[in-house]
Amino acid sequence: MGIIKVENIRVYAHHGCLREETAIGSDYRVDLKVKADLQKSASSDKLQDTVDYVFLNKVVVEEMAKPSALLEHVAKRILDRIFAEDTLVTIATIAVSKINPPIGGDVEMVTIEITEKRKVGSK
Repeated sequence: MGIIKVENIRVYAHHGCLREETAIGSDYRVDLKVKADLQKSASSDKLQDTVDYVFLNKVVVEEMAKPSALLEHVAKRILDRIFAEDTLVTIATIAVSKINPPIGGDVEMVTIEITEKRKVGSK
């Protein structure tokens, strides 16, 4: 088993419960960690035998571009796509952070983090 991390993916997106948040948008940070069997790719040196981090970044960017009221919702969409489109991933953790959230205080960021395992029998 091995771990691939794609960290500090920076995107500008339009998520939030307030109309102003979805209209104006704000900066986000996404950190992704996936677990997969990397033994084959470690021996073969072939991209098709591993989890492609370019693919992981692409999924994050595409799903972050679709507005959601809650960060939990966009995070779940990202995880669902990763499991659906890459059968090597067995466990994934995603952290989605809203930078400078509009919560009436001096807060650097608010982060939600979700970890999911591949469902038994799923490929």
